[in-house]
Amino acid sequence: MKILKSIVYITLILSVGLLVSCEPSYVDVPNDDEILDGTIEGLSPEELARFLKGDAAFNEVFTRETGLGSTFVSTSCISCHAGDGKGHPFTTLTRFGQIDERGNLFLDQGGPQLQNKALPGFLPEQIPSGATFSKFMPPANTGLGFVQYVTDATILAMADPNDLNGDGISGVPNWVSMPSYIDDTGAVSQGGRYVGRFGKKGAAFNLLHQTVNAYNQDMGITSMYNPIDVYTHEEIDPEIATSKVNDVVFYLKTLKAPVQRNQNDAEVIRGKAVFSQINCAGCHTPQLSTGYSPISGLSFKTFSPYSDLLLHDMGSGLDDGYTEGIAKTYEWKTPPLWGLGLSENSQGGNYFLLHDGRARSIEEAISMHGGEATNSRTAFNNLSQSDKNAVIKFLKSL
Repeated sequence: MKILKSIVYITLILSVGLLVSCEPSYVDVPNDDEILDGTIEGLSPEELARFLKGDAAFNEVFTRETGLGSTFVSTSCISCHAGDGKGHPFTTLTRFGQIDERGNLFLDQGGPQLQNKALPGFLPEQIPSGATFSKFMPPANTGLGFVQYVTDATILAMADPNDLNGDGISGVPNWVSMPSYIDDTGAVSQGGRYVGRFGKKGAAFNLLHQTVNAYNQDMGITSMYNPIDVYTHEEIDPEIATSKVNDVVFYLKTLKAPVQRNQNDAEVIRGKAVFSQINCAGCHTPQLSTGYSPISGLSFKTFSPYSDLLLHDMGSGLDDGYTEGIAKTYEWKTPPLWGLGLSENSQGGNYFLLHDGRARSIEEAISMHGGEATNSRTAFNNLSQSDKNAVIKFLKSL
């Protein structure tokens, strides 16, 4: 009798489930060009499964019991990159301790990153007396795999340190030290340093380098790659599995590139043309191509980041007196413009642009460009209001 009742109960549940599943769905699914999250094309079922594992790890919230550092900045990756977009002033990072290419002079006092939060019983870090510092807004995460697989040769070919073409732009790569856990096979080196691609000044060589630093410096979590505790400065056992770090790296590699919106809009098309005419494209290079990648969806692909991945002199107004690698204090890596139009969504409905979020609109960000960007800034300011509006509409379409 009990068995019969169980069968009837299960049958009823299945019947209700079938009835519910037949109901029409009214959930609005956003278009691919309205979100930053999502995968690159061409992932195999195995790669998609790994992407999902990395996604779950990226959203993990750490506690004292699961390895959160005694001092830290955030408790999860996602807390600084909502929707895989740009960060907010509340999540801004503070870097301190390096004024030139001699290296960070305050590593024994908590550098390079300020851990401004602490577990009960511990004190958060303070910027040491005499240390120069800069605020860094967390960047968007999308399309990073394409950036990683741009070849060194491509980046170096875009560099023009002596401004031989006379356009006032002289981009250079940031040559950075390589951690021992990075495979440098095939990488171009100069004086024992390598071409950096990630970070506000291009201080990280690849996404493994960037991710390991984020776990250690942002959350105080040690790994096999970096077992040094940020609080004690001593080597301790890894607090996160190597497989989980690698899954997050794979997730970041395979996040899709932002999809441009309104590409056929006449004003967007005109804005793109004006953008090139005033030589904004001299640094914000519209298209790049990848070399070989073991992930087929990233191998030999053309994409549109609107960045040359090089450092440029941005003038005294953006000189914070802090640097990384061999970059000067006034040099910043050209930030990719793709995804710019969706930045407000992850930033609480308002723009916070430039390296530290000081610019509250695209127009204000342009007005703060100096150094090598002075000519383009002046040309933008001299445009008719109609042309200015077209440029802004184009940028918001990216």
